[in-house]
Amino acid sequence: MAGRMERLLSLMGAEGLEGFLITDPRNMYYFTGFSGGSMLLITRDAESILFVYGVNYEAAKVKVEGAQVELIEADENPIGRVVKRLEEMGVRSLGFDSLKASTYLKLKSSISRAELRDSGRLVWELRKIKDRTEILLMRRAAELTSMGMRRAMEVVEAGLTERMVAAEIEYEMRRTGSDGVAFDTIVSSGPDSAFPHGGCGDRVIRRGDFVLVDIGAKYMGYCSDLTRTFIMGDPSPKQRRIYEAVRKAQELAVNAARAGVKAKDVDRAAREHISGAGYGEHFVHGLGHGIGLDVHEPPRLSPRSRDVLVEGNVVTVEPGVYIPKFGGVRIEDTVLITADEAEKLTEAPVQMVL
Repeated sequence: MAGRMERLLSLMGAEGLEGFLITDPRNMYYFTGFSGGSMLLITRDAESILFVYGVNYEAAKVKVEGAQVELIEADENPIGRVVKRLEEMGVRSLGFDSLKASTYLKLKSSISRAELRDSGRLVWELRKIKDRTEILLMRRAAELTSMGMRRAMEVVEAGLTERMVAAEIEYEMRRTGSDGVAFDTIVSSGPDSAFPHGGCGDRVIRRGDFVLVDIGAKYMGYCSDLTRTFIMGDPSPKQRRIYEAVRKAQELAVNAARAGVKAKDVDRAAREHISGAGYGEHFVHGLGHGIGLDVHEPPRLSPRSRDVLVEGNVVTVEPGVYIPKFGGVRIEDTVLITADEAEKLTEAPVQMVL
């Protein structure tokens, strides 16, 4: 945690910021190892204060790293405490990660002699490059997610509802060590698989269906993301063509991804192949996104992305083809960007037929 705080202080210095206010729980966790605070104040003198209500105070005293813990009364607004500290420290320029409009206005009116700056991008500059500890945690999250997908491959069969399959997957990930799901589990079958974020419902899986399974385990705050699509029984020629187009597109994109490559060029590697197969208009989203404490983080892999991949990025690579009233295919892995390649953290067979 200390290294992350030091890097933020360095960025603050370059931006001329004398203080930084963190309100996003995941950012508080990133800097202190604890997400139950109300606000985290960081100053140029490396003094960090986490303001905590009584319900989380004892836990904070045990779990917080690199910051002093200050108790807030149950009926107290933490803004008043923050303002008092800013005045004591003589802070004249304060960055923040994110604030509700009402909180921003209250803070601005209370510290009229200090400049407020939206500086959330500084935190993202740190978070989008994972350190050693984060990579270890994300490897474990990916391992748990892969166990969930292997369980899906064992249980998916005609006659089960989508919800039944989702329940088995989530139980397996919990049983093997997950803290919970990174996002709502998706099991979409038949024509509903054409909805990229279709969720899961009471539809009964039938022979001949596409079954799209998109899952993610969370481990110690960190997320993973994995999608496979299966065909129940013998695939039709059209199903086979769509599946193979997506499978090859993902392979090309993973092979193209490494440090120093433009994110939009990785997207292009997949998109050009899918377009060449005749399904370009049905690839309706970007190729992927960063992942970490949030499921969707920078960098973005899309046609308009301005990001360049760097060593330590963890991103998804997830091309898809979705044909309304027919069905859809998506194949996705979470990958770690290194100097020479994109290393798959999620491991599950890319298998067309169940």
